[in-house]
Amino acid sequence: MSDAGRWVLAIDLGTGGPKVALVAPSGLVGGWAASSTDLIHTPDGGVEQDPDQWWSAILSAARRARRGLPELRTVDAVAVTSQWMGSVPVDRTGRHISNAITWMDGRGAPHVRRQIGGFPKVPTTPYGAKQLARWIQLTGGAPAVSGKDAFGHLLFLQNERPELHARAHAILEPMDALNARLTGEICASWDTATGTWTTDTRDLTKVDYVPELIELGGLDASKLPPLRPTGTVVGQLQAEAAAQLDLPVGVPVLTAMPDTASAAIGSGAVADGQAHLYLGTSSWISCHTSRKRLDPLHSIASLPSGIPGKYLVSTEQATAGACRTHLVDNILYPDDGLGGPMPDDVDQLLEACLGGTPPGANGVMYTPWLNGERSPVEDARMRAGFHHLGLTSTRSDMVRAVHEGVAHNSRWLNFWVERHLGTKLESLNFIGGGAMSTEWAQIFADVLDRPIRRMSEPRLANCRGVALAAWVSLGELDWDRISDLISVAEVHEPDPSTRSVHDEMHEAFVATYRKTHRIHASMPGPTR
Repeated sequence: MSDAGRWVLAIDLGTGGPKVALVAPSGLVGGWAASSTDLIHTPDGGVEQDPDQWWSAILSAARRARRGLPELRTVDAVAVTSQWMGSVPVDRTGRHISNAITWMDGRGAPHVRRQIGGFPKVPTTPYGAKQLARWIQLTGGAPAVSGKDAFGHLLFLQNERPELHARAHAILEPMDALNARLTGEICASWDTATGTWTTDTRDLTKVDYVPELIELGGLDASKLPPLRPTGTVVGQLQAEAAAQLDLPVGVPVLTAMPDTASAAIGSGAVADGQAHLYLGTSSWISCHTSRKRLDPLHSIASLPSGIPGKYLVSTEQATAGACRTHLVDNILYPDDGLGGPMPDDVDQLLEACLGGTPPGANGVMYTPWLNGERSPVEDARMRAGFHHLGLTSTRSDMVRAVHEGVAHNSRWLNFWVERHLGTKLESLNFIGGGAMSTEWAQIFADVLDRPIRRMSEPRLANCRGVALAAWVSLGELDWDRISDLISVAEVHEPDPSTRSVHDEMHEAFVATYRKTHRIHASMPGPTR
């Protein structure tokens, strides 16, 4: 296959900001760039972002990505992926009329709990048995008790922001809001609409809204966007967006996809049962499957994927890379006058620190629940903490404990994913910004006791994934070729000598949650 100067412009809007890349049919990334965006923490505990800042950051990254190419002969399509389970109220033109509510925002939780309850209840949950059974049967999942999904956001807007809700022509996921800005078309795809828990996903050839589920959720059907099949053309690039991106008017724009779906494709794990571990702001373990399964007690679902006709095992560890960021920004190098400025080589310093601190962090443990947890337990009130600190504990111990704590949460999740699938995951393709760290990759291998295949250019997995899916939709590529286009940078095998210490620490990790979650639930704040 000859690239011949042909590209898909791939936009990956992460929580920390967008990446924009030009990706050829061979998977070659010709040029890419990233920008940063801010979180807005509201006084009532909300976590929002400004879509205008998203757009400015995308335009900046797009300009810089093009500088990496000696020439840009043509762009065949634009493809968008983004953070999922967010909500953007838009007007009839597709422009936002307020800040976006992010996947970290649980303000709708009280309304969700009232809506999903009923008699008889499912033991140990707030779900009514009949309601939960119907959601599981039709959607393959159920609304998040935490309120941190589109369902919870819709109820929040409907009940607590009625004027904004009334003004909105539709309420879109972030990736669909970007597509609306690119094309003027207001719609969602079969996979992006899943978080409303109003679609029948039993037959992936004809996904549609179910009036019964809309009524069951107490939602306003007029705010739900029309649906388009996954992997189809939404529309063409409009004049304003084309001029700002310096692209021709009329370039096709494909249906957008959630970051979980694009990551799965971009990891190279496209065959059923091939797993990947993503580590960005959040984290997850997932794989494609032809069967729809659900484990509601551990927040594991099978949802429509970015590959038509396939499901994706859906999980989410709420904060992962965010824990490392929090460590650096608030403990190691805070801008509070108590420490020096952050060095330019902070990542290299962390790598050296991890390599020089023994497995088990000399008994120091970290629980990574900075913003509650989603999988394998849904608990919005849990918070992070260091445990078992002693007089001889060092800052290096704390650094390693943070990285190991994230891995222990993944091990806990991996246990239930394997139970869900009924089989052991033989290895995991490692992607996301966290996969840039070779030391962290080895920690995951040791803690999970699974080979970790750290993929090449792991930060670009989402851009590459959504672009390759676009090339398939354009008829330039077959799904079964994708795994051959994405190479492995390094395989990290588990070190048997660390097994006993990690087993002991993991037992303590899970026990810490079980023995403290009621204490956290009774504590006032923090609310974010």
